[in-house]
Amino acid sequence: MATLIHTLADHSDDVNCCAFSSSCLATCSLDKTIRVYSLSNFAELPYSPLEGHTYAVHCCCFSPSGLVLASCSTDGTSALWDTRDGRRLAVLEQPGASPVRVCRFSPEATYLLAGAADGSVALWNVQSLKLYRSGKVKGGSLMACTFSPNGNFFVTGSSSGDLTIWDDKMRCLYNEKAHDLGVTCCDISSHPVSDSKNGFEYFQMASCGQDNQIKLWLILFADFLGVQLKYKCTLNGHSAPVLACAFSCDGQMIVSGSVDKCVIIYETSTGNTLHTLSQHTRYVTTCAFAPQSPLLATGSMDKTVHIWQLDLKQPCAGDTVENESKVAVENWSEDDVSAWLCAQDLADFVGLFKINNIDGKELLNLTKESLATELKIESLGLRSKVLQKIEELRMTMISVSVPDEFLCPITRELMNDPVIATDGYSYEREAMENWISNRRSSPMTNLPLQSLMLTPNRTLKMAINRWLETQQK
Repeated sequence: MATLIHTLADHSDDVNCCAFSSSCLATCSLDKTIRVYSLSNFAELPYSPLEGHTYAVHCCCFSPSGLVLASCSTDGTSALWDTRDGRRLAVLEQPGASPVRVCRFSPEATYLLAGAADGSVALWNVQSLKLYRSGKVKGGSLMACTFSPNGNFFVTGSSSGDLTIWDDKMRCLYNEKAHDLGVTCCDISSHPVSDSKNGFEYFQMASCGQDNQIKLWLILFADFLGVQLKYKCTLNGHSAPVLACAFSCDGQMIVSGSVDKCVIIYETSTGNTLHTLSQHTRYVTTCAFAPQSPLLATGSMDKTVHIWQLDLKQPCAGDTVENESKVAVENWSEDDVSAWLCAQDLADFVGLFKINNIDGKELLNLTKESLATELKIESLGLRSKVLQKIEELRMTMISVSVPDEFLCPITRELMNDPVIATDGYSYEREAMENWISNRRSSPMTNLPLQSLMLTPNRTLKMAINRWLETQQK
């Protein structure tokens, strides 16, 4: 699926970031430089390297047109460069002169967002080169940022572990503790996820952190609902902190790089691992998909950037399951179960499951006890891992068929403790308590709530319990 076709080894220190335009690749490093290469032959452009920063360059990114390249540095500045001749167009000094860790252009290239070690967030007008807005995260350094495809909002991630959603006026709309040990990177897919039942479109976001995890989120940005951030799932596979993550341009893949020196490519829809790349010899600090060609770039503290050619037509791990998932799980054959085990990194259990004739129906009925007594899986850790994957499969099935009236309007998840608010609607208690702790309007109507009182909806809870019982038969 991924073939290493070229290695760039021009930097004299750690590579911190790489970014694609439609025709170029830019890389930046602790060596204070930015280098720019042609995608046609990976030759360095005549004006490269770009020099001017006095300390390490942490991040670089192209404007949507590819005509301007931005970079940011420990020297407390962000710089704008003309990609046609390498001229430095501007130097933007961060408020407070703190080291700038990350920068991103807005989708229409009106603004450049720059985040710094002191938690400051600066939004620069690219045309006037003036500071448009500034803000600050609650705690820690700002380590990551990403814009929504429509430019209506952006998300920042901090070393304190928070993901914060801001609107285009730099107003803080939502804050979520996402990664206990700190956020290192985040990215929003350019392809929204449709909720045909309710007519909503969710933005899909990936975040990664020092906790070794990559998390997928759904963001709903609507005038009458405000902002909702819904946790979707966790992608596992790395054994050390994950330093970078990025969506492919079609949104179908996610790539990540880690302190474990590995690059992992996931399938977005299933979370399955498509490929693990282990050619770097030190921490992988950055990864990026090209926008108009099947290329992937990964950079590392080994001072190199690897260029990978992706064979998007080649069958890969997870293809079988994707095809078979069109068949209801309870109707899976033993071979379907075997394919699912392989896709979940549980291939060692294929023989055991086949010997015990585990088909889809049997798979869904497995419990902690049956894994131990019937399948004789002695390791508690392995039993827990298998059971977790089965539970995720069950939840996927439930989420597809759950009646809409059983879903909390805020989280869009099955309610466990439904309560009635004074607007007449029912919500999950915890979600509604969090909602009214920040505002006093109805999530459904946006009108002021007459009272903050929440009344248990026992009738709805009984109906949900009865429905769950029918799903388990």
